Amino acid sequence: MTTLRAALDDYLRIRRQLGFELKNDERELHGFVDFLDQAGVQHITTDLAVGWARLPVDARPFTWRQRLGRVRGFARYLATIDPDSEVPSQDLLPARQQRVAPYVYSEQEIIGLMAAARKLTPPLRAVTCETAIGLMASTGLRIGEALGLDRHDVDLDDGVLHVRIAKQHREREVPMHPSTTEALRAYVRLRDQLRSSADTPAFFLNMRGGRLGGGSFREVFSRLIREVGLEGHGQRVRPRPHDLRHAFAVRTLLDWHRTGSDVQRQLPRLATFLGHARTQHTHWYLEAVPELLELVGRRLDGAFEEAR
Repeated sequence: MTTLRAALDDYLRIRRQLGFELKNDERELHGFVDFLDQAGVQHITTDLAVGWARLPVDARPFTWRQRLGRVRGFARYLATIDPDSEVPSQDLLPARQQRVAPYVYSEQEIIGLMAAARKLTPPLRAVTCETAIGLMASTGLRIGEALGLDRHDVDLDDGVLHVRIAKQHREREVPMHPSTTEALRAYVRLRDQLRSSADTPAFFLNMRGGRLGGGSFREVFSRLIREVGLEGHGQRVRPRPHDLRHAFAVRTLLDWHRTGSDVQRQLPRLATFLGHARTQHTHWYLEAVPELLELVGRRLDGAFEEAR
């Protein structure tokens, strides 16, 4: 193992002890060290760091900036033990992230996706995919949070989910609508009939009795998108399972606006429900969805009229 790679392993270990996951950082920084090894150097230089960051020549500028940022963090650590290593300046590869507007499923489109899932074979795949789609649409869970649920995380007596597999380890309790709780009860009954024994504590099962994986679910979901005619809708190639979460957030905000609720006061509640670290992440929906902007504009116009 090279000295540089040993330093990288120490850097990742220390940051993980502080609570960071660093899955992408580990993969990319090991690639960066491979790049330096091929160049025959054992010190980080600004020129090499920028050159590596821009290796995906067809990537977006923001991706280059992210890659350089990961190197910069490692370089700061390395500079404390290797004064010959350089720390790339913050003003290199400037770029701003351009977020793609989410696809907001209509209620009828969600019903259509669930109906299409109901026709899948075998029956366990059908009921699992249908129920997972309904759960994400009615609670705003991320796909990893939904598929990461274990049986003991789902309280069907009180109608509450304990979300443990959450982004940045922010566990939370998510209350469910009674209709969602009943749908999960129905799933449990059928799941246990179809698969009386399982090798996993997972709530959502695959055909082999193991945990349903994100890759398998996304593959089936893409097929369902084509079947209901949503291929090519939105700004991406196709709407994603994650857009079910966006649709939940947008519907909640629309309902608040239409009923005249104080949205700014309510936003922290929605942010907590969704597991957002900051309300700014939730506030983004106000800018990303034209229908929300239109409603906000109408309310502002009404406020100006009353003030005259």
